[in-house]
Amino acid sequence: MSKLNMVQAINLALQEKMKDDDGVVVLGEDVGVDEGVFRVTAGLLEKYGEERVIDTPLAESGIIGTSIGMALTGMKPVCEMQFSGFSYLIMHQLEGHASRMRQRSLGAWSVPLVVRMPYGGGIRALEHHSESRETFYAHIPGIKTVIPSSPRNARALLVSAIEDPDPVIFMEPKRSYRAFREDVPDKIERMELGKAQIVQEGNDITVISWGAMMRPVIKAIEESQKEFNASIELIDILTVSPLDEKAIIDSVMKTGRVVIVQEAPKNVSISSEIVARINDKALLYLEAPVKRVTNYDVVTPYFSRELDFIPSQGRIKRAIKETLDF
Repeated sequence: MSKLNMVQAINLALQEKMKDDDGVVVLGEDVGVDEGVFRVTAGLLEKYGEERVIDTPLAESGIIGTSIGMALTGMKPVCEMQFSGFSYLIMHQLEGHASRMRQRSLGAWSVPLVVRMPYGGGIRALEHHSESRETFYAHIPGIKTVIPSSPRNARALLVSAIEDPDPVIFMEPKRSYRAFREDVPDKIERMELGKAQIVQEGNDITVISWGAMMRPVIKAIEESQKEFNASIELIDILTVSPLDEKAIIDSVMKTGRVVIVQEAPKNVSISSEIVARINDKALLYLEAPVKRVTNYDVVTPYFSRELDFIPSQGRIKRAIKETLDF
C-alpha cells in the first residue's frame, strides 16, 4: 500500500496501463514536456517517449478527432481536455462519431477512448475553469461518464475506463486532486463502470453524491449521526451514466428518505434524473419529499463568492435534518 493523492493515483493508472498495453497513448495540450497543468502526466514522456505521449496543438476538436481515428485503428487513446470548460469544442466529434460508431457499424467497430478532464470549482480558478457540467456528457447515448471521488477509486476506475471497449468521459474533481491522501494498493485494481459504491449502510435516510462533494457530505453525515441520532446510508454514484439504478432504489426502499448532493446547478441535472428514477420505482416507499442540495442556476462566480456557491457542509447537514424531521 502507498498513500497517494488523486493526482498520483491517476498517474499510477496511466503508468500501469501504458506499461501493460503498447496501444495506450496519452495526448493533449501540454501533457508531455510540461507534464500537464496539474502534473497528472508527470514522468510519462520521459518513460514512454513522444510517440506515446503527444503534445497537441490548442485544438480540442482536433484532439478528439485524432483520438477517434486512433481508437478505430486499434489503439487506446487517453486524451486530456486541459479543463472541462474547454471541452465543449469536442461535442460534434463526440456525439456525432465516437458515441454512434458501434451502432452505426452494427457492432463491427468500437471506439475505445478515454477523455480525461479536470472539472469543478473550489480552487480559485478563472472563468471556464470551474463549472460542473457532467449532465452534458451523461445525456449522450453510447458514452459512459465516470466521476471518481478519492485516490483509490480514481485509479481503479481509470484502469477500467481504459480497458472499456467504448468511449468514456472521465471527469476528475480538481478540488480533490491534492486535498487528501488514501491507501492505494500496489497491485492493480479495477472497479466496474456503472456501479455505485455503498460507502456506509444505514436505515433512516439515504444520502447520494459524487465527485468532490463526497468530502463535505461525509463530514456532514458524521455530525448528523451524532446530533440527530440517525442511521445514514451513503451512496457514491461514481458513474453518472449509466446510473446504478438498483443501488439507488434498493436503498430508498430501505430508508424512505433521500438527500442528493451535487456541485452542478439544479436545473436538468443528474439529481433530477435520480429523483425521476425514484419516482418511477420507489415513490410509495418515500416518507418525505426528496431533498436536493445543489449550486445555483447561474454561472460559477469568481473567487470571493465561489465557496458560497458550492454546496457546503452546513447546507448538507440542514437538508438531512429537514428530511428526517418531515
